Formats: sequence, structure tokens, C-alpha cells
Amino acid sequence: MTEQNIGNNEGTEPSNETQATEKTFTQAEVNAILAKTKSQLEKKYSSKYEELGDPEQLREIVSQHQKIQQEQQLKRGEFDRVIQELAAKKDAEIQKRDRVIESFKVETPIVDAAARYRAVNPEQVKALIRNNVRLSQEGEVEVLDEKGSVRYDDSGKPVSVDSFVQSWLQANPHFVSAAPATTNTKSNVTANTTKKLDIKNLDMKNPEHRKIYAEYRKSAGLA
Repeated sequence: MTEQNIGNNEGTEPSNETQATEKTFTQAEVNAILAKTKSQLEKKYSSKYEELGDPEQLREIVSQHQKIQQEQQLKRGEFDRVIQELAAKKDAEIQKRDRVIESFKVETPIVDAAARYRAVNPEQVKALIRNNVRLSQEGEVEVLDEKGSVRYDDSGKPVSVDSFVQSWLQANPHFVSAAPATTNTKSNVTANTTKKLDIKNLDMKNPEHRKIYAEYRKSAGLA
């Protein structure tokens, strides 16, 4: 009986009382473990940079460096803005200077020539032909044709503003003021058919004068 009972005892499962119970931790123990782990990690990583100094000082240095970078970026932006403003001001001054030069070398000569050749409204003539006159890069006045190329006269020289205005008014006589139509004017015009015709003496509002002008152009091969 004793041996049988011993055998049976050996084959039976261990009771719950004999099983190992799981260990539980208090909150204080958990906090202690976390603090120890954090200390170990800080020591592990800080040891690599301990020769650089205190970590708090390093953070302050990095913060100051970032602040300086931001200030430099702001200053650089201000500098770029000032440069842009100066460039715009310079461009405006150059444009103003160019307008003064063009007025002196292009527009004033057109108005003066139109007045001398008895244009009804010299300013109107200037507005109509202004786009045909320009300043070259060298500052020389150039008269342009319909294609935008420089015009040259029969001698191969560039057409002057004066001759351009004169020829334009001759081609557009309705822009020329009429000369007083007197008996002497008519007789002089008709008597000088063998001489060179002075177009300035013609009254283009007078049908007879227009006929004489047409005949003159035909005889001169201009028609």
C-alpha cells in the first residue's frame, strides 16, 4: 500500500499552492525602476559628448546660434529690399534722363521744323510722326521708314529730322497752313512755271494751286 501510494503521488499534478506566484510591484518600485533606467540612458548618451561641456550649456549655445541665424536672415532680407529700391530708383532716374534727352534731341526739333514749314499744329505733327524718329544707342537721332529701318537720302546719308518733317508736310499738305491768296500770289505762281516751284507759296485749299502742284509733281517725276 505504501509503495502504491508513493507511485500515485509521483504521477499527480502539482497543486495551485505549489505553483510560483507572480511578483507585483508597488508604484514606488515602478518609479524607482524608471528613474534608474532614465539615469542609465542619460549616462550612456551624455558620456559621448561629455568632453563638450555641460548639456544645458550646449543647448543654450545652439539656441543662441539659431537666434543669430534668424537675425541675419532678417537683415539679409532688409538688405535685399534696400538694393531693390535703389535699383528701381536708379532705373527711374535713367528713364527720366532719357526722356529729357529725347525731348531735346527728337521732339523739340520736330516741333521747330513743323513750325518753320508752316504746319497748322506743330504738336499734332509731332504726335503723328514721333514713332518714326528715335535715338540710337550712341545717342544719334535716326529717322525710320515703315519697316523700322534707318532712312537714307539719295547721297547715302541718314535723313535728318528737318528734311523728314518737310517731306512729310509736302506729302500731307492739309496739315500746312494756307498762305494768303492774293492776286500777286496767283500771278507769281503762274508766271514762274519755268522756274523752280516754291511749294511754300502754294495755298493747298485753292483748287488752282492744287492743280499747279499736281502738274509740278508730274513734271518733276514725283507723281
